[in-house]
Amino acid sequence: MTTRYKMTIAYDGHLFHGFQSQPHQRTVQGTVEGALKKMTKGKNIIVEGSGRTDAGVHALGQVIHFDYPDKEIPPARMICALNSMMPLDIVFKECEIVNSDFHVRYSAKGKWYRYYVSLDRFVDPFKRFYTGHYPYPVNIDKMKMAARDLLGTHDFTSFAASGGQIKNKVRTMYYVNVAKNEQSNEIVFDFICSGFLYNMVRILVATLLEIGRGKRPVDDIPRVIMTKDREQVRETAQASGLFLYHVFYEDVPEKYRLDRE
Repeated sequence: MTTRYKMTIAYDGHLFHGFQSQPHQRTVQGTVEGALKKMTKGKNIIVEGSGRTDAGVHALGQVIHFDYPDKEIPPARMICALNSMMPLDIVFKECEIVNSDFHVRYSAKGKWYRYYVSLDRFVDPFKRFYTGHYPYPVNIDKMKMAARDLLGTHDFTSFAASGGQIKNKVRTMYYVNVAKNEQSNEIVFDFICSGFLYNMVRILVATLLEIGRGKRPVDDIPRVIMTKDREQVRETAQASGLFLYHVFYEDVPEKYRLDRE
């Protein structure tokens, strides 16, 4: 008899070789599974994640599930137990016991990624692990206009890096927002989608930045989508600016359904 736990975690991805376990590499999944193995005195427990973030990518709202084989532990105590064993770059934020048919990846209704870009001329040493860097003048209004063309259901093949294993690349983009933070001299990109392909957010950000800089026309995104050709978009923004912000397990709220407007 096992108990399935659903937990929300945050992590600083700078010193992790991504979420997914890899031999001889420090990963988020491997770190959590190691802690669970200690808690169960040597039992191997597989941790499933809602998304496999790459090396250097961060999370504020990553969600995991696992089946705990020993006596059921109350959610609040499970958070305390795991946090007491975590390094300082991981923290468990929420926990609940769920039915065995819940799956952290397949039960998700949508994901929200946020990307930060610093426009500073030189790399700020205190931002370098948590923003991308683009030291060029950009037109925010052009990027906002272009971002609207991403809304709706499309085949996003042109925005998927090679190496992904998913064959069906049709996704529905519910929400895109581009905003300038004048105080920090940063651009914040938000994307809420039914699902994301390999490096999709980082490729989208790079494309919008090219439009903002004038290297692409404002109306270029529909053409790129239609080609289904990754060669049309060769740039990929740095991993450091990307955060998995939230995972939706209920329908995405109407206030974020810009695809319906």
